[in-house]
Amino acid sequence: MSIHTIGDAVMNFLGSGLMAHMSSRLHNDEEDVEQEEEEHSTITRRMPKESPLAMALQILLPFLLAGFGTVSAGMVLDVVQHWEAFQNITEIFILVPALLGLKGNLEMTLASRLSTAVNVGKMDSPIEKWNLIIGNLALKQVQATVVGFLAALAAVVLGWIPEGKFQLSHAILLCSSSVATAFIASLLQGIIMVGVIVGSKKTGINPDNVATPIAASFGDLITLAILAFISQGLYNCLGKNSHPYVAAVVCVFFLALTPVWIVISSKHPASRTLLYSGWEPVITAMVISSVGGLILDKTVSDPNLAGIVVYTPVINGIGGNLVAIQSSRISTHLHFHCAPGEIPEEAQGCYYPCRTFCGSGANHRSAQVLLLLVIPGHLIFLYTIHLMKSGHTTLTPIFMSVYLAAALLQVVTLLCIADCMVHSIWRNGKDPDSFSIPYLTALGDFLGTALLALGFHFLWVIGDQDSDVGD
Repeated sequence: MSIHTIGDAVMNFLGSGLMAHMSSRLHNDEEDVEQEEEEHSTITRRMPKESPLAMALQILLPFLLAGFGTVSAGMVLDVVQHWEAFQNITEIFILVPALLGLKGNLEMTLASRLSTAVNVGKMDSPIEKWNLIIGNLALKQVQATVVGFLAALAAVVLGWIPEGKFQLSHAILLCSSSVATAFIASLLQGIIMVGVIVGSKKTGINPDNVATPIAASFGDLITLAILAFISQGLYNCLGKNSHPYVAAVVCVFFLALTPVWIVISSKHPASRTLLYSGWEPVITAMVISSVGGLILDKTVSDPNLAGIVVYTPVINGIGGNLVAIQSSRISTHLHFHCAPGEIPEEAQGCYYPCRTFCGSGANHRSAQVLLLLVIPGHLIFLYTIHLMKSGHTTLTPIFMSVYLAAALLQVVTLLCIADCMVHSIWRNGKDPDSFSIPYLTALGDFLGTALLALGFHFLWVIGDQDSDVGD
């Protein structure tokens, strides 16, 4: 056999093998594309389609639980405002909205991210599910520690500017109380939140409807109780027991754990990305909430307006819960139907408020349902406070009218902002689950506290003065 014949045979063999390999790769690629299309169509078919009644029933129980949680938090705040720590270090009141706002900055953001992950099928694999959960919990602990520390610094600065007084021992106590409260409360609520998400998935309930309200159900109460006991305990060490170093040790201990959480969160790609890029909304929200805390601090300092304390967590919590549900639902809708950077046709063009509430789309229906819950919900919570003989204000018709008007204006404003903000964030190629809820809940804290303070000032001016009930 000649060399040319052997060469031709080898070339023919290699050529046929290469063609077969290329054909196989092409066939596999086609199969992969078909599989992706099938997965996409399966996910699309699983998109929850709910009637307004079914939506309202799913939202109602978590909404009421969250409301009673905020009522409990208000009653706790009404009691602890008379404790020595709160009386002598009034800057703790500035911490209250910022730390309660962590529920919106971290817990509700985690709930929204995991709810979307469940709905689009990212938690079907057990390994991927637990990687996602552990990465997000570790990320949340990093954010809680840093935001707690920054909130304390903001409280120190905002408390120092009007009065011109600065005490190092008080500043250290504020930092220790804030960091410890943020860390412990965030860990407890994160574990509860994961259980709710996994349970919702197994029972077939849309987690978008229940996760964010349940995240807030006892979040305010847990956070406020931890803050009160830690602050009072450290204050006792500072004064009566003469152990001033305890506060500094507590602060350093929780800050020293931060690198551990950073290492854990960096193991998962999604949480690693947010570890570097997810700080802007969280920190900005903390600053907004701190301004609301300054308003609360100055209002509480006026004995004639003492009644605002018990209602502040309620109006802030309810507004934040409702807008978080709407934000999570809009985000899930965009993940299903639009590529990042693209928005639905009905959301294009200049924004106008009727676009949020007028229409027959899923997001319009949810906005209508959430708005209808405001007045009945607040009436239930107001009468609960009244029956528990808490608060410093009698439920006169004019007080209830002013309070409900403030609550309704807050929620309408928040729902309009949510519609505009979530679509704008998606248009810029960012994930609204990580960016929108911190801003919205912080704005809810600011609007709720400001409107409530204006309402109490208005009641005082017109002569509806009643601040001694519940003392």
